Amino acid sequence: MSDKIDSTFDRLMRPLLYVMSFVYVVTGVLHFVVPKVYARIIPPQFPRPVFLVYFSGLAEVVLGIGVLFQRTRRQSAWGLIALLVAVFPSNVYMARNEILPDGVPDWANGIARVALWVRLPFQGVLILWAWWYTRVGSGNGE
Repeated sequence: MSDKIDSTFDRLMRPLLYVMSFVYVVTGVLHFVVPKVYARIIPPQFPRPVFLVYFSGLAEVVLGIGVLFQRTRRQSAWGLIALLVAVFPSNVYMARNEILPDGVPDWANGIARVALWVRLPFQGVLILWAWWYTRVGSGNGE
């Protein structure tokens, strides 16, 4: 049974790598397109929120591209893990202060508030997803 599960995961590694890369690159680009949206979720104790938005956006783009290449995949995956840990305080701040995304209709406010809290443990899923590509032999051609 374990071999069958491992085989399924091995088949999914390459397509999920492309999905992960795409998600981080698009999200990173959005940091430059709508920086104020991201700046408002940075806790007030952090200095220069717009700079942090641009910096994290650049990191997402660079690391998202970096995971595509065998030579930089492991380092980029570790970088994504570090980035996910670094932005976690913003996710907590967003949930605790119920900072809803722009454009949420009134009827969906309750759903959006729940989603803010669901997002917190989902961060662990994203970390595990990136960690998958840090392992020797995990789609690294090793």
